[in-house]
Amino acid sequence: MSFTVCLASPEEKRRIMPADFLVPAPMGVVTHAVTINAAPENVWPWLAQMGAGRAGWYSYDWIDNGGHPSANAILPAYQHVAPGDILPATPGMTDVFRVASASPPHDLVLTVPEANGGNQVSWEFLLQPLDQGRTRLIVRGRISHRWPGSIHERSRAPGRLILIERIYQILARTPRPLMRVTAGFGHYIMQARMLRGIKRRAEGR
Repeated sequence: MSFTVCLASPEEKRRIMPADFLVPAPMGVVTHAVTINAAPENVWPWLAQMGAGRAGWYSYDWIDNGGHPSANAILPAYQHVAPGDILPATPGMTDVFRVASASPPHDLVLTVPEANGGNQVSWEFLLQPLDQGRTRLIVRGRISHRWPGSIHERSRAPGRLILIERIYQILARTPRPLMRVTAGFGHYIMQARMLRGIKRRAEGR
């Protein structure tokens, strides 16, 4: 199987997406994309069931899913997703990520909310139909200047932090310029793996 590069085009990076307003003055914006040989309605179920304790994140499970393998099948119990629902970022969390909007099979927006009503992060999954029953999945993350908040500000079960949580704790104490470079590189690695995982599953491979 060939290696899929998940780089967005210059036009995709410049385009305005529906959730951009949720983090109006971001510290950083990252946009990735992949072409999937399946129609949007066949890609959407893999997005709807994402989350720790659900189908996982289709990325490096030993980093962000507590070592639990991401699902390789559609899970009917997790197919209904609506604003206010929680797709847990890590095992045991109860308030991150929160669904801001869900428009199947076209657009899913997740956020990391703040107590004051703002958002630390918006994470949008836009499904754009292409010819021949294909889909362009464009994923954009917008990160506010207040990210990352303390891991203790998030609701989670007590216990040992998994690897991704320990990484966030380190980033929170890292000087901003270095944090942006490190976090951006790490996000690309995880996001690219995730998009390849969604592509492989939606195409039935």
